Amino acid sequence: MNSQLSTFWSLPADRVLTQVKSTPAGLSSQDAQQHLSEYGANSLKQKQQSNSLTLLLNQFKSPIILILIFAAVLSIFLKDAADAIVILAIVLISGLLGFWQERGATNAVEKLLALVQVKATVLRDGKSQEIPNEEVVPGDIVLLNAGDSIPGDCLILESKDLSVNEAALTGETYPADKLSGVLPAETDLGKRTNILYMGTNVISGTGKAVVVHTGKETEFVDTPRLSGARILAWASRFAR
Repeated sequence: MNSQLSTFWSLPADRVLTQVKSTPAGLSSQDAQQHLSEYGANSLKQKQQSNSLTLLLNQFKSPIILILIFAAVLSIFLKDAADAIVILAIVLISGLLGFWQERGATNAVEKLLALVQVKATVLRDGKSQEIPNEEVVPGDIVLLNAGDSIPGDCLILESKDLSVNEAALTGETYPADKLSGVLPAETDLGKRTNILYMGTNVISGTGKAVVVHTGKETEFVDTPRLSGARILAWASRFAR
């Protein structure tokens, strides 16, 4: 993480844009690709690619299959070739059927995830376009409307009646009003009104923001480690 961006809510917008190598008009496709290579996919965990060979080998790891394979080897050792061939045929057919079914299920899940993929509207090559959240990189200029999810930790450049649900981070059930500006570096998480966090969503209004942190560099990663401020915020929900 760039040390100058560790408290980016205390920096002017133009300085943040310089640090993330961006402009108010957004990134070019080439720059975005370079940023993606440098920072990695905007994901909290590494996406596991389905591998046909791995799926096939996994079919032969169950205790029953291993016992059958052992029995086949034992039959060969005892010179009972007929039993060994029958057992190995059963193992092979079972493994191939399991592989075919699991491969089909994996493909179906991947297609379903592609249909429900969360997307963000960003400025690329001077034009607004929708891209998967995983392809959002630091430096992207995000355009936000009611109902949108925040794809990364961002500094607000422009806003109009912008309200965001930050309950996942602060425990506060009421929407937080957001607007552009500069705040002191020591400002508590729940009072940083000029930034947006990954894992939150827009309740109302519109906004334009520059993405500063993505993936594992976002504040959302630290959510399980509650600070005193967050605990007090959650406690206040029940005191009202």
